[in-house]
Amino acid sequence: MTVPAHPSKPNLLTTRRSAVGLILGAPLLAGCAGMSGLTGTDQSPPGSSGPQQEAIAVGKGEVKVGLILPLSGAGNAGIVGNSMKNAAEMALAEFHNPDIQLLIKDDAGTPQGAQAAAQQALGEGAEIILGPLFGLSVAGVAQQARSRNIPVIAFSTDASVAGQGVYLLSFLPESDVNRITDYSAGTGKRSFAALLPENAYGNVVEAAFKQAVARKGARMVSFEKYTRDPNQMQNAVRNVAQALGSADALLLADDGDVLVQLSSQLAAAGADLRRVQLLGTGLWDNPKVFADSHLQGGYYAAPDPSGYRAFARRYRGKYGQDPVRTATLAYDAVALVAALSRVNSGGPRFSPEVLTNVSGFTGIDGLFRFMPNGTNERGLAVLRVAAGGGQIASASPKSFGA
Repeated sequence: MTVPAHPSKPNLLTTRRSAVGLILGAPLLAGCAGMSGLTGTDQSPPGSSGPQQEAIAVGKGEVKVGLILPLSGAGNAGIVGNSMKNAAEMALAEFHNPDIQLLIKDDAGTPQGAQAAAQQALGEGAEIILGPLFGLSVAGVAQQARSRNIPVIAFSTDASVAGQGVYLLSFLPESDVNRITDYSAGTGKRSFAALLPENAYGNVVEAAFKQAVARKGARMVSFEKYTRDPNQMQNAVRNVAQALGSADALLLADDGDVLVQLSSQLAAAGADLRRVQLLGTGLWDNPKVFADSHLQGGYYAAPDPSGYRAFARRYRGKYGQDPVRTATLAYDAVALVAALSRVNSGGPRFSPEVLTNVSGFTGIDGLFRFMPNGTNERGLAVLRVAAGGGQIASASPKSFGA
C-alpha cells in the first residue's frame, strides 16, 4: 500500500507488510514505467458512451474517492478497466482499516462517459478522483473537478493533460530515458546514437533523450527516426549502422516485435552490436527481447520486477487470473489515498503540498513522486537483457536524493 513520504516521521503509518513493504523515508504506498507508454494504451477506443452503469460503492469509510475506469469500454479497454478495478478493491482489502469509500464509475472508455462519471462522483461527495485511463477523457474530468477544487490522479501517459490539479500516476517514457541515460553516462559513455519510431511515443523519447544527453555534457553522433514503411526503415537503420563506429551507446525504443526486427537489420547492415552499449526503455521488458541474441547484453530502465511479481501472485490467488500490467496503478492510487486520509485526518488530505511531497511515495513498482507540473518521477532500476529475463544491473533508488 502507499503512504506519503515524511522523512522526519518515518513511522507515520503502519500497514501490513505483505501489502506495502517497508517505509523507506517516504510515504508508504504500493504500485511501470514505459511498459505501455504512448504506443496505444493511452488511446481511447471508438464507441458510444453506452448506457448509464449502476453505481458501485466499495468500503464504508468517511472519505469518498471517485474511481473512473472504462469497465464497459470497447476492445481491450474493458479488460484493462476491470483488471484495474479488481486491483483497486484488492488494495482496499489489504489496507488495514481504511477510512475511504470507493465510488467506482464506468466511463465506457469515452470522454463523454468520463465527464458524466466525474459529475456523478463529485455529486456524491468525492474528495479526490482517481482516473480516467485515457488522455482524451482527462480534460472533461479535470474541468468538473477544478470547478470544485478537487484533485485528479489520472492514469494517462499523455503528459500534456497534466497540471492545474491533475497528477499522472502512470509510466512516463521520460523517466525511462533519464534513468538509462544517466546510467550509461555513469559507465563512461560519452557519444550517443538513437533509432526511434516516428510516432507519439518516439517523439516523447526523442525530446527526453536529447535533453538528457545534453545535460550530461555528452554528444549525439547519430539520430534517426523510422516509420513502418520497409524502405524508409531500412534507410534509417543503414544510416545509424554507418555512424555507430563513433558512438558508445545506441538507444532503441519500441515494442518487442519491432526491436527484434531492428536488431536483425542493424546486424545485417554491418553494425557491431557487441561494441556499443544498447539502451532501451521499459518496452524492452518483453520475452521476445530476452530471446534475441543481438539484444542480449543490452540495458533498459524499468521498475524492479520483484514488486510486480509479488502483486501478481496475490492477484491470481484472489481472482484466479493474471492482472494487466497497469493494474498496479489502480492499486497504488487507492493505497495512496487510504494512507493520506489516515495520516492527514482532520487536515488538508489531498492538497498540492501533500501530493507533491518531495520525498515521494513507495509503491509496488518502487519509489515515485508527483511533480508540481502534474507529471511524475519514478525511481527505476536498470536491467540487463539475458536469455532468462531482465537481470538487475543497477538497483532502484530507495529515496530521491534531494
